[in-house]
Parts: sequence; C-alpha cells; structure tokens
Amino acid sequence: MFMLPSFLGIAVFVLLPFMDVVKRSFTTAITGQFNGVKNYQTVFHNQAFRLAVGNTLKFTLVCIPLLVFIGFVIALFLSRMRSREIMKLLYLFPLAMPTATIVIVWKMIFYRQGFLNLFLTKMGEWSHLWGEVHIDYLGSSAAFWVLVGSYIWKNTGYTVILWLAGLMGIPAELLEAARVDGAGRWQRIRYIVLPNLKGSLYTIVILSFLNSFKIYREAYLTTGAYPDKSIYLLQHLFNNWFTNLEFDKMAAAAVCTGGFLMAVILVLQSLWDKNEI
Repeated sequence: MFMLPSFLGIAVFVLLPFMDVVKRSFTTAITGQFNGVKNYQTVFHNQAFRLAVGNTLKFTLVCIPLLVFIGFVIALFLSRMRSREIMKLLYLFPLAMPTATIVIVWKMIFYRQGFLNLFLTKMGEWSHLWGEVHIDYLGSSAAFWVLVGSYIWKNTGYTVILWLAGLMGIPAELLEAARVDGAGRWQRIRYIVLPNLKGSLYTIVILSFLNSFKIYREAYLTTGAYPDKSIYLLQHLFNNWFTNLEFDKMAAAAVCTGGFLMAVILVLQSLWDKNEI
C-alpha cells in the first residue's frame, strides 16, 4: 500500500505511454494498420540511424571513462583539502547554468572567428610559427571533441560530489592502520580506497550513461538539426523524424533504444552483484 501511489504514477506516466509506443512500432504512422516488423527493418536499413547509433555509442564510450577518471582524481585531491565545501560549490556551478548560456559561450570560443582562433593567431604571431587560424571547430569533425568537452565540463561537478561522498564514507582508522603497516599512498588507494568505492562507481557509471543521452540540447542549439556527421546523434534523428511526422520509424527506434538502455543497466547490475558476492 505504501508503494501503490508511486507505482500508479509510474504506470500512468511511464509504462502505459511506453506500451503505446511499442504498439505504434508495429503499425503505420497514418492509417494505424498493423505491418509487422517492417518499421524495424526500415530503421535498421536507414543510413542516418546507423550513423546516429555509431556516433552515440562512440560518444558514450569516450565520455564515461574520462568523466569517471577525472571526477575521481579531483575528488581524491579535494578530500585532502580543508576548504572542500567551497570547491564543491564551484564544481556544481555548471549544473546551475542555463543550457542556452553555455551554448553562447561555446559559440564565442569555437566558431571560425571565435576566441580560440584569435588566441592561436596571437600565439602564432608572437612565436612566428604559424599565421592566422580560422578553423571551423563546430562545422568539422572537431565538433565531436567540443561536445565531449562540454559534457565533461557540465557533469564533472556531480561526479566529484558522488566520489567525495564515497571517500568520506571510508573509515579513517582503516587508512591509518594501513599507513602504519607500511602501505604507501598508491597502495592505500589500490587496496583500500578503490574496493570501498564500488557502490559509488556503480551509481556514477549509471548516471553518466543516462546523462550522455541528454547532451542533445547542447548539440542542437550549437549546430542545428543537421550538424557535422561526427556529432549527428540519436536525438537529432528522433527530432528530424518527429518534425517529418515519421512516428512509425520513431516508435521502432525508441523501442530499440529503450531495450538497449535496459540491457546495459541489467548487465552492469549483474556485474555489480557478482562483485558483491
């Protein structure tokens, strides 16, 4: 009975709409006639879908390890500082900034006449090693790394906070005993700190994985609905299909994406359970 209100809310606003999407994935968009798995065949043979899936997977595989590692290194450094509360607020600041503001900053830095090219041009004039620089970072393959940097910059703050929470939960007596027994700093990190942070690692990986699918706002506002092919993500594809009223393909792709996300989470949960045992 205690769980019933929450379950009803999830059923009405999540489960039932998703079941409707599953039903639409087997029907035509206009007439609603059943057409079997034809929508799924169309989606998997769609070149834009394959490109978007590849870019999204590449983005996730690059960003998550970088975010986890950078957040851990910063949290390990902050755990030894007395003024870490102020530093925590600074790292959370990017989360409070509106997406539109962030996009304006990226454009000012990375467009053809942006601050980065001006800085590189000045450095070239000063060193006499190169001339003027007019690289279009947002209109070339470099846009992928701009997007990676944006994701890491925005999400490092909460990752650091989660790592710090895990680090603060490790008993100081355990670390002190290891130090007295002759364990060096790296030995303490490897044999005591890291094994005690498995719970934090699982939480951070899941949240980072889900947040990597929310980078669309930055990519869309920066480069539009049809960006450079290096950052054409699943979210761009869904937006374009929605604009063109191709709901049948959109529903089939959404079911595939939801199934993939669920499978990844279950695999991570299974690995976590084995490590716990």
